[in-house]
Amino acid sequence: MTEGAIRAHRDGIVTACSVVANGVAFDDAVARLRDVPSLAVGVHLALVEERSLTGMRFPKSYLGFLLGRKDSAAIEGELRAQIERVLASGLRVTHLNGHQHLHMLPRVFAITLRLAGEYGIGYVRRVDDRGGRGGIVRRTMIAALNRVGAAAAAVARSNDCSVNDHTIGVMEAGHLTAGRVVDLLSHVDGTTELVTHPGVRVNAYPHWRYEWDAETAALCDSRVRQAVVDAGIELAAPGGTVSPT
Repeated sequence: MTEGAIRAHRDGIVTACSVVANGVAFDDAVARLRDVPSLAVGVHLALVEERSLTGMRFPKSYLGFLLGRKDSAAIEGELRAQIERVLASGLRVTHLNGHQHLHMLPRVFAITLRLAGEYGIGYVRRVDDRGGRGGIVRRTMIAALNRVGAAAAAVARSNDCSVNDHTIGVMEAGHLTAGRVVDLLSHVDGTTELVTHPGVRVNAYPHWRYEWDAETAALCDSRVRQAVVDAGIELAAPGGTVSPT
């Protein structure tokens, strides 16, 4: 995944990536990202699937997290440990987001905002997805995420934390093609985050059924870059902007 993000930055339109501090490939990711300072780095806060840094018990899925008991103190301790691990690596952290978007749940989002302010991290992702294609179940899930995202945005802005206006790509996560990215660009309005999952020969997480290599290729496709230029879209990342060339 790290290789995919770097390749999609160097050869494509990607401006930022997010690191899973409690992931098994953390040290490798840090070593690679130190050589690519132009790629903005954030923390992908994880409360499911991965291993806890603090001994907190992680459910296997987002549904298990939603239905289980939530210890706010334990959650804050775990998220703090994840942020501090990335900061301790020497990488500059510009943003926060969450695995399975769990950071947007009201109680977790309040903790995320508090930690963002404490550590001087000025941007947190929220989901307000536009233009995606999906079946009824997927559309229902994204509609629910959008409602939660609207509430999260209001809270963030009242606490002087920057959030994006919209997202594109979440509906079709892991299955974006060059043609679909070009189509989604018509939904860019204000600060819009294209959420993508590039990767190179990824063997882990088969249950996600993501097309990692195909999505990397899409992000590096010259048609996508030309569409960005033609639409007058400015490629941006937390903490700075990157002009398409």
